[in-house]
Amino acid sequence: MTTIISSKGQFVLPAPLRERDRIAAGQKFDIERIDAGHYLLKRQSSPDNEGLVDWLLACPGKDWFQPIPSESTDSL
Repeated sequence: MTTIISSKGQFVLPAPLRERDRIAAGQKFDIERIDAGHYLLKRQSSPDNEGLVDWLLACPGKDWFQPIPSESTDSL
């Protein structure tokens, strides 16, 4: 596969590679120069709970939470 470096120094990973490795916009990568013309691109690992808040906020059922009445625990 071939890609082109833009005038801003950016390059595009071809869609088949992104799909195969589930690469999405905004993911971070480390790049290491191995030798002249050879580079290593490694995806940074993300925290296990990354995106959890966005996922919860996208819940279609709003205002479903109902607090359970309980006695105070202040005196314990």
